[in-house]
Amino acid sequence: MSKHAFLSDEWIAQVSALQEQYRDKMPSPSVQMKMNQVITGTPFGGGEVKVHIDSSTGKATFGTGHLDGANVTVTTDYATAKMLFVENNQQAAMQAFMQGKIKAQGDMAKLMIPPPPKNEAQLEFEAKVKEITE
Repeated sequence: MSKHAFLSDEWIAQVSALQEQYRDKMPSPSVQMKMNQVITGTPFGGGEVKVHIDSSTGKATFGTGHLDGANVTVTTDYATAKMLFVENNQQAAMQAFMQGKIKAQGDMAKLMIPPPPKNEAQLEFEAKVKEITE
C-alpha cells in the first residue's frame, strides 16, 4: 500500500476500503451515535476538513462531510486529529482536551464512554492505517 497524507482524499479512500474489509470483524462500538468532526489547519482542503463517524447502526463507519442529526461535533487541529486517528493515543487525547485543543458541542456523555476492548482484527486495521499514513 502506498502512503498518503492524513485526511487527504487518497488516504480517506484507502481507509474506507480497509473499513469495508474489517467492519464485520471488529467489536461493536460501546455507544451508538453520530459524531461530526472539523479538523482545522490541514495542509489541503482550504485548511479545514469535515468528516464524521457514525456508529448509530451498531457498526462504526467513517466518512467525509457532516451528518444531519449528529449527537456531537468535535473540532480539533490537524496534529491532534492525526494523533487520535492514527496513533490511537487516548491519554494524549485527554491532555489535548484539557489544553483546549479539542472542543466538543453536543452530548458530551457519549464521548466519555470507553471503547470496547480491541480484538485482533481491530489491531490489524489500526496497523494498516498507520502503514498508509505519511
